[in-house]
Amino acid sequence: MEYVTNKVHQLRLKKGITQEELAEKVGVTRQTVIAIEKGNYTPSVILAIKIAGFFRKKVEEVFHYIHEK
Repeated sequence: MEYVTNKVHQLRLKKGITQEELAEKVGVTRQTVIAIEKGNYTPSVILAIKIAGFFRKKVEEVFHYIHEK
Protein backbone atom coordinates (compact mmCIF):
# COMPACT_ATOMS: atom_id res chain seq x y z
CA MET A 1 0.00 0.00 0.00
CA GLU A 2 1.24 3.46 -0.88
CA TYR A 3 -0.14 6.78 0.27
CA VAL A 4 0.82 10.33 1.17
CA THR A 5 0.20 12.06 4.48
CA ASN A 6 0.57 15.78 5.03
CA LYS A 7 0.74 18.56 7.59
CA VAL A 8 -1.23 21.12 5.59
CA HIS A 9 -4.00 21.44 8.19
CA GLN A 10 -1.57 21.95 11.09
CA LEU A 11 0.55 24.44 9.15
CA ARG A 12 -2.50 26.38 8.02
CA LEU A 13 -3.86 26.67 11.56
CA LYS A 14 -0.43 27.68 12.88
CA LYS A 15 -0.30 30.45 10.26
CA GLY A 16 -3.85 31.53 11.17
CA ILE A 17 -5.34 31.44 7.68
CA THR A 18 -8.54 29.93 6.30
CA GLN A 19 -8.82 27.18 3.72
CA GLU A 20 -10.11 29.79 1.30
CA GLU A 21 -7.04 32.02 1.83
CA LEU A 22 -4.65 29.11 1.27
CA ALA A 23 -6.58 28.07 -1.83
CA GLU A 24 -6.31 31.57 -3.29
CA LYS A 25 -2.58 31.76 -2.58
CA VAL A 26 -1.80 28.48 -4.34
CA GLY A 27 -4.39 28.74 -7.12
CA VAL A 28 -6.89 26.01 -6.27
CA THR A 29 -10.40 25.80 -4.88
CA ARG A 30 -11.27 25.56 -1.19
CA GLN A 31 -12.62 22.08 -1.91
CA THR A 32 -9.16 21.00 -3.10
CA VAL A 33 -7.58 22.26 0.13
CA ILE A 34 -10.24 20.38 2.13
CA ALA A 35 -9.53 17.17 0.20
CA ILE A 36 -5.77 17.52 0.71
CA GLU A 37 -6.16 18.18 4.44
CA LYS A 38 -8.45 15.15 4.83
CA GLY A 39 -6.02 12.95 2.90
CA ASN A 40 -8.58 12.27 0.17
CA TYR A 41 -6.47 13.89 -2.55
CA THR A 42 -2.75 13.75 -3.26
CA PRO A 43 -1.69 16.97 -4.98
CA SER A 44 0.42 17.13 -8.11
CA VAL A 45 4.11 17.79 -7.68
CA ILE A 46 3.58 21.38 -8.81
CA LEU A 47 0.82 21.98 -6.28
CA ALA A 48 2.81 20.30 -3.50
CA ILE A 49 5.74 22.63 -4.27
CA LYS A 50 3.44 25.67 -4.24
CA ILE A 51 1.94 24.67 -0.89
CA ALA A 52 5.32 23.94 0.67
CA GLY A 53 6.68 27.21 -0.69
CA PHE A 54 3.76 29.15 0.75
CA PHE A 55 4.61 27.79 4.20
CA ARG A 56 8.35 28.28 3.56
CA LYS A 57 8.98 24.57 4.06
CA LYS A 58 10.59 21.83 2.02
CA VAL A 59 8.09 19.55 0.28
CA GLU A 60 9.31 16.68 2.48
CA GLU A 61 8.43 18.70 5.59
CA VAL A 62 4.82 19.05 4.45
CA PHE A 63 4.14 15.80 2.56
CA HIS A 64 5.24 12.30 3.56
CA TYR A 65 5.25 9.28 1.26
CA ILE A 66 4.33 6.04 3.01
CA HIS A 67 5.00 2.63 1.49
CA GLU A 68 3.79 -0.40 3.41
CA LYS A 69 4.25 -3.95 2.18
